[in-house]
Amino acid sequence: MEQIESTLRPLLQPITHNLPGPVRNTAISLLGPHCYSTLLHDISLTDSACVKLAISKGLGVGIIGASSIVKIPQLLKLLNSQSAQGISFLAYLLETSSYLISLAYNYRNGFPFSTYGETALIAVQNVAIAVLVLRYSGRAPAAALFVAGLAAAGYAMFSEGTLDMTAMGYLQAGAGALGVASKVPQIVQVWREGGTGQLSAFAVFNYLLGSLSRIFTTLQEVDDKLILYGFVAGFVLNAVLALQMVYYWNSPASKKTPEHKLTQSGKEEAIAVSSGADATASGRKSPSTRRRG
Repeated sequence: MEQIESTLRPLLQPITHNLPGPVRNTAISLLGPHCYSTLLHDISLTDSACVKLAISKGLGVGIIGASSIVKIPQLLKLLNSQSAQGISFLAYLLETSSYLISLAYNYRNGFPFSTYGETALIAVQNVAIAVLVLRYSGRAPAAALFVAGLAAAGYAMFSEGTLDMTAMGYLQAGAGALGVASKVPQIVQVWREGGTGQLSAFAVFNYLLGSLSRIFTTLQEVDDKLILYGFVAGFVLNAVLALQMVYYWNSPASKKTPEHKLTQSGKEEAIAVSSGADATASGRKSPSTRRRG
């Protein structure tokens, strides 16, 4: 380790000693003065606590960055197909409710934004996806009710005069259960349809990696078992959904729709064959009839 440090120090210190003010201040706010000085100013990796903190912060910032686009492929898939096949609205309702509670709970507890910031970004994307699912499922009027309900709930949870922290603690315990439960309807729907439909593989696998990373960042930076257990349970069910995505990768989008289309196609083909046969028979018969005449 000392040999690595001695090699890196002459290369990195001219850069780390002359960081722009905004970059330096951001690094200090993330790592703290001690770990900033140890890792960036002195280029020392001997303090394991600072190394773990830096990894945790890096993962947290990376998760937040990835979360800004994690559901975009799902949105585009819905818009392009104009179909909500294979996507469970109930799953998005439960997940968005869970994220809204967690966002309010973390914010009011003053936890570092790097440990929960993705919940806000994903929640916004979830709302857009849920509205599209309702629209393409023929339930467009329910979309306005869904958005209004979320707005009212958010106002109540972020307002200290409406809900105290004791109540928020109970809600956070429930949010963990909601977050876990939100995966179940989607898993069941994929299993029932025998395919993933319009479900985005990009979103599924990013969720899996994100939930695993969140277990690490929570262990390092947040001493709250309610949040930790929620991420652990979420990771397990995300893993199940990811395995389904792999299993059904080359399967039809649905057990029902393809069979229906196949049946219709079979009927049309049978009619076409029958018509062709009749026409052929008629064509063969006519000359004979003319000869006899």
